[in-house]
Amino acid sequence: SYNASLVSTLAHLPGTAFVPGTDTGLNTRAKAEIWKDPAKFQAAYEKMVDATSKLPAAAGDPAALKAAFGTAAATCKGCHDDFRRE
Repeated sequence: SYNASLVSTLAHLPGTAFVPGTDTGLNTRAKAEIWKDPAKFQAAYEKMVDATSKLPAAAGDPAALKAAFGTAAATCKGCHDDFRRE
């Protein structure tokens, strides 16, 4: 339950890390698409926040947690695939 809550809380960090003006001056793996298509990035971010917010409630049931985690992990992967260089 603690770890699920922690993941849900930490999911909010990217929302403040990629605001306008953060696309210059740093050597990161972030793709320019974050700033070129902010609506797409915001939608992906919100989907991830929503999915991770369901983890704490599912933590008491292994089957429910497995399903909720799979959904949350897919949102993380999708965002990384679209917005992060390898």
